[in-house]
Amino acid sequence: MNLRISPNACSVVTPDQLDDVLVPMADETLSPTLERSLLERTNADRSLDARERRVRVLIVEDDAEIRSAAHDALVDLGYDAYAEASAERALAVVHQHMPSVVLADVRMPGMSGIDFCRHLTGDWPQVPVVLMTAFGDVDTAVEALRAGAFDFITKPISFDHLKSTLERAIMEMPGDAPVVRLDDPNVPDGSFDGLIGSSEALRGIMERIARVAPTQATVLITGESGTGKELVARAVHRGSPRREGPFIALSCAAMPYELLEAELFGYRRGAFTGAAQSRDGLFQRAEGGTLFLDEIGDLPLALQPKLLRVLEERRVRPLGSSQEVPLDVRIVAATNRNLEQSVEQGQFREDLLYRLNVHHLHLPPLRERGDDVVELSRHFLARAARNGGRPCELTPDAEQLIRSHEWPGNVRELENSLSAALALAVDGVIGVAELPARLQSGAQRSEPPARVEPASLEEVERRHIQIVLRATGWNKALAARKLGIDRATLYRKLIRLGLTERQR
Repeated sequence: MNLRISPNACSVVTPDQLDDVLVPMADETLSPTLERSLLERTNADRSLDARERRVRVLIVEDDAEIRSAAHDALVDLGYDAYAEASAERALAVVHQHMPSVVLADVRMPGMSGIDFCRHLTGDWPQVPVVLMTAFGDVDTAVEALRAGAFDFITKPISFDHLKSTLERAIMEMPGDAPVVRLDDPNVPDGSFDGLIGSSEALRGIMERIARVAPTQATVLITGESGTGKELVARAVHRGSPRREGPFIALSCAAMPYELLEAELFGYRRGAFTGAAQSRDGLFQRAEGGTLFLDEIGDLPLALQPKLLRVLEERRVRPLGSSQEVPLDVRIVAATNRNLEQSVEQGQFREDLLYRLNVHHLHLPPLRERGDDVVELSRHFLARAARNGGRPCELTPDAEQLIRSHEWPGNVRELENSLSAALALAVDGVIGVAELPARLQSGAQRSEPPARVEPASLEEVERRHIQIVLRATGWNKALAARKLGIDRATLYRKLIRLGLTERQR
């Protein structure tokens, strides 16, 4: 018997309710294309791993026949699937039953799949979106990827291809954002989503976010790759009066100059070859909210004066237009580069740095966050279990190895390492043998104690003050309290020891 989703099933359903919303197709038959696709599905591997994980897939498709076929195929493959007939409805309910991955059509009445993808990835960047269309042209594929889609597939859908694409999306994208555990009455509720840990270093950053977020000023976030700069940017947005507005993120390193300029500033019809219609830039689309410019240190030098003008004038001129448009947007930028060094090398404008660096948030690397690495590890394992994986625990030896590793890739490296270990775990236990080889080889290299030359008292003092400053995000008042000295004494020591924020 063929099945389809009832037209009345417009709201989110749980797996237990699926039987109530699936009804027989009495007088309808599938098209030949869909019949071929469904035959392909019967030959696809019914993945046991998918059944164990019970991954939730949201289908957004206005065609009832395709929506029903995709739903049935995904259920047969072991996924929890639910469907919506419009992008507007999907956006309205996605927060109620957060999907692991979204499969959406590009061409739909009302909001298109491209715009839906842009909205969803802006609010829920941890949810990968796979777009599907019968119009498999290059322009549509490029537009889908620019909107933040994980991948792009064409109709008629090969269910083997769909299965492999969904599995890649689930494996390569982060899961649902965790919530910080922080007992601080002065911290705005929900403003620290995704930040896990109780170290002094992290608490110092959280305190800074709590003070900076309610302002309208520009924020510069610095830190090594993988430390969670975008999570902090989102925390700033959620803790601000702009929390109801859009949060739009763009990596300045991900696009060539011409495309980046058009994305930021927008363009008018005929502004350049291929500009068949006008398009608002990200500055305008972020109106009333926050625009997050990641990897700002990679912004082309030729674009820097234009960004500086936007920051100074709060107006933007789309390409091909003679009119400037007023803006109400907060800019939050991030980089893993030393921008002061880039200024000295002529790669970054000093005046732009001053405009961006109104409030500075520096994220400490994971190696300076103490037992946060263990808290994070337990969180990632618990999240994997909530998403349908097998519950797993770390042995004491594995925890010790995780503590001792330097984690040059920071939180991102830790999460990927645990994902690999989960695949090898037996009987719900992750030991040293299941952890990646680079961790084990690092531990072996570190076993012989290194000979350390005695340091002078001044050098010991210098290092200790530097560690405390880094742990507090260079908050000198907080650092002075941690050191047990007053702020004036700390300033004198900084001058005597030659410590500046450039030495972060």
